Amino acid sequence: MALQVHFSDDPAFVLNRAGVFLASQPVLHNLVLSILHARVAQPEPGRYWMATQQDGILGVVLQSPLTFPATLTPMQPPVAAAMADAIADAGFALPGVNGEAAAAAMFAGQWRERSKSAATPFQGNRLYELLQIGEDPGIEGELRQAGPEDRSLMILWTRAFQQEIGEPGNQTESRTDRAVDRALDRALAAGQLWLWDRIGETVSMAVSREPVYGVVRVSGVYTPREKRNHGYAEACVRALSKHLLDAGHRCALYTDLANPTSNSIYRRIGYRAVAEVLRYRLE
Repeated sequence: MALQVHFSDDPAFVLNRAGVFLASQPVLHNLVLSILHARVAQPEPGRYWMATQQDGILGVVLQSPLTFPATLTPMQPPVAAAMADAIADAGFALPGVNGEAAAAAMFAGQWRERSKSAATPFQGNRLYELLQIGEDPGIEGELRQAGPEDRSLMILWTRAFQQEIGEPGNQTESRTDRAVDRALDRALAAGQLWLWDRIGETVSMAVSREPVYGVVRVSGVYTPREKRNHGYAEACVRALSKHLLDAGHRCALYTDLANPTSNSIYRRIGYRAVAEVLRYRLE
């Protein structure tokens, strides 16, 4: 049977149909799984595509919110090309694509051929999984869970973090701030915000995403510029990762390949590379 691409705007349907496939590689598929589960819990417009052959799932692509780039699971090059063709044939516009390097490159290249427009790689990331906790760096301080009294500081830091990494895109500043505030309030209520305190002063933060098939993605690692180069982020991420590991979770995170400092820090903690990820702008 020929390869087919199916479209849906219902994340629950996609989870039901592609759940076994996505759960088969919970670290590699964590970002897609996290977005799907979040959209089921907090509905927001989205587009979802599944590639199938003989009723087996070969790959998933999603776009939600609709102003964001498409995110894809790892998939074979012919599957990525077929996904790009199907989305282009349907007349959808994509501002970008994000995914495992080979699949994202094939998708972007096929999109470029179909749309006769530029597909420009602009960021390389690396997906890591924690294998074993490394030696304690001995940084003074302790990890604690953020509470309501930390909300104002967390909003300030989260907005600064978003600006530094250039996300999210294609929104007005006020809409971006509101979206950040809503997401932070949900994370705060869920106990997913973590802080490193040193002598009564909060110096760094990290976020533990909702567990999905036993995997927790650590993200939002941020230290204000004036408090950097003291090891606070390393201490915060190490303590949080150990806490999650002791609770029975697998830990994963993404880093920017252009930042050698963060990559070396996470390797010291005990994270090891799983996959390379590329991001493209689609004009």
